Amino acid sequence: MTQESVKIAVEIFGEKHVVRGEGTEAYILGLAHEVDKKMRLISQRLPRLNIHQIAVLTALNLADDLAKLREEQETLMQLLGEKTD
Repeated sequence: MTQESVKIAVEIFGEKHVVRGEGTEAYILGLAHEVDKKMRLISQRLPRLNIHQIAVLTALNLADDLAKLREEQETLMQLLGEKTD
């Protein structure tokens, strides 16, 4: 069963955006909040960066988080595979 697409207005780093995606409104708001939080953290640490640079660093940080989680998942799957053999 596929989820319906929702359209919701969010605010990220002081800018309003309309986002369309699958999931609940709460889920999309949560994603936007996480991106906003990471952008604000980078902005505090590196206050001379412009918004474009902050957005790129945020994307790289999120991609790094995702890559680490995928690696961890792969390791866990391999461990589970070894235990079931």
